[in-house]
Amino acid sequence: MSHTNRTNAIVVGASLSGLMTGIALAREGLTVTILEKVGDEQRTGSGLQVSSGMFETSKTARLLRKLASGGKKSVQLWSAIEYRLRREALSDPNITIQYNTRVDALGQDADSAWVETHDGNTLYSDILIGADGHRSLVREHVAPHHPDASYAGYIVWIIDTVSEDDLPLDQQPVKQRTGVQMFNGPNGFLFGNILESEGELGDKGKRRVGCAWYDNSRSDILYELGCVQGDVVHHSLKGPDIPDETIAELKHLTRDIWPEPWKSATLYALETRKLTGIPIKEYAPDKLANGRIAIIGDAAHVPAPITASGFNESVDDAVDLGKCVAKGVEGGDAIEALDTYESMRLNKVRQMVLSGKSFSRSFGRK
Repeated sequence: MSHTNRTNAIVVGASLSGLMTGIALAREGLTVTILEKVGDEQRTGSGLQVSSGMFETSKTARLLRKLASGGKKSVQLWSAIEYRLRREALSDPNITIQYNTRVDALGQDADSAWVETHDGNTLYSDILIGADGHRSLVREHVAPHHPDASYAGYIVWIIDTVSEDDLPLDQQPVKQRTGVQMFNGPNGFLFGNILESEGELGDKGKRRVGCAWYDNSRSDILYELGCVQGDVVHHSLKGPDIPDETIAELKHLTRDIWPEPWKSATLYALETRKLTGIPIKEYAPDKLANGRIAIIGDAAHVPAPITASGFNESVDDAVDLGKCVAKGVEGGDAIEALDTYESMRLNKVRQMVLSGKSFSRSFGRK
């Protein structure tokens, strides 16, 4: 086999964890190739709780916290964080990002880790890091005995954020502060957010309104439509695929229970089907590394969102992995580095996931 397509590290997945991993590894002098199955179009997302990291001593940790939130504890738009991380990664000469590149197979031998992509290419590296989300292909190689995240028993409706100017004039949040509020309702609760935009979606200077609606009354439809099979989540429920009856029910509830401006934002999303129903899943790892291959972020640990800790632990994953590879990844150093990474992170992230499972047992599948 030719090893001409070789870098020090391959990262599968260019979402937040993948970008942070690439940045952390490159700062230790590694050459990094990040592979992403979708295109490079700017994607939207909900708000994320970001810790300040005020006691961070690592330069890499301080950089990632700065990129995430300016080093402040706050709620940030997913798209804003991705925008800043992507810009940083693209500016680093040690990082190459390949979009529209799906990984079909992967493995390792005594000398290398490798991936085969959908277009017939084989890429080699000293280490291979899976940052490919809750349905991670890489995880199947790290923990073949425990490859799947499990359904937690409830769904979150993610309402696409809208510019405040797109809401009816009398419902725009002129006097409401930027931030997040929580509201209770039948069969669930709502996190409504008003967040600053940095122009990553073309609306610089305008705030965006969105919400995450947690709903424990829709498991039946998830099973009927194949979103969940057995205890495994197979896909989310995209707006155009939501049954008309469910849309009507959600509209009725929205009018009755949610306050403005989130009522108008949610009704607009339901009318235009600019929302996604995400079945909540959980994954408590018992392994993070296997030889030259390791997992990070949502591929490694999937906590209940109520813990508000998944992203922050992913930052620490990337930082600690960077520390572990600082001495190099050639030969046996690669395996030693990933074993050390697992010893540093496994117990902490496992306990994080388990702490949220008690909430899921009480809230889910009603």
